[in-house]
Amino acid sequence: MRLLLIEDDIEISDMLRDYLLSEGFEVVTAYDGQEGCDFFLKQPFDLVLLDIMIPKLNGIEVMKKIRAQSIVPIIIMSAKDTDSDKSLGLGLGADDYITKPFSVTEVLARIKANIRRSTQYVPNPVKEEAKLLSVGKVTINPETYMVVKNETEVELTSKEFAILKLLLENPRKVFTKAQLYSMVWEDDYLGDENAVNVHISRLRNKIEDNPREPEYILTVWGIGYKLGNPKE
Repeated sequence: MRLLLIEDDIEISDMLRDYLLSEGFEVVTAYDGQEGCDFFLKQPFDLVLLDIMIPKLNGIEVMKKIRAQSIVPIIIMSAKDTDSDKSLGLGLGADDYITKPFSVTEVLARIKANIRRSTQYVPNPVKEEAKLLSVGKVTINPETYMVVKNETEVELTSKEFAILKLLLENPRKVFTKAQLYSMVWEDDYLGDENAVNVHISRLRNKIEDNPREPEYILTVWGIGYKLGNPKE
C-alpha cells in the first residue's frame, strides 16, 4: 500500500514515515502543499495523510485539488481540535480527522480502517454482474463504487458511500449514530456525534433535491437515521 504523507514538520514526518515503513507501507513524503499535489498527480496512492497548516498550498486547498479528481481516503492531521475545525475538514472531503499530538499506533489504526473500508468496494472481475441498489432516482453499484442520480454520476467519499450503501441494504432499519459509526468507521463509538452528523449532512447535500427537506436520508428524532422512500 502506497501512502502520501504531506507534513511540513520534519520531526513528525520522519517519525511517521519510519514507523509506517516498518509496518510494510510504501511512504512518499512531501513538505508543502504544492509538492504534495505534484506527487499525487504523478502516481497512484491508497491513502493521503494531510496536515492542514502547511506552506505554499494549505491543507484545505490541497484537499480540494485531490477531491476534484479522486475519492482516495484522506486523513487530516491537525493541532486544531475544535468541532468547527473538524466539521470544516470533514465537510470539505476528508474521511477522518486526527488531532495532534497523536500516537503512531493511533495513526496506523486509522489508516488500516480507512483503507479497509475503501477497498471493500473495488470491483471483482470474477463476478459477471453487479447487484445494483436503488431508491427513488438514486442507484449505486457496490462493486464499481458508482452512484448515479437522474443519470448523472455523483461523487461520494468512501464513508459517504458506505453510509448510503448501508441504508440501501437495510431499507426498513433505523440506525442509531453509534451503530452507524461502529459499522462505517469500524471503530468504537465514544459519544462524538460530529463525524456522523457531518457525513450525513454532506451526503444529503449531494443526493437530496432539497437537503433542508430530505427524502432519501430521514432523521428519526432521538434515535438516528433511516432510508426514506422518495418517488421516482
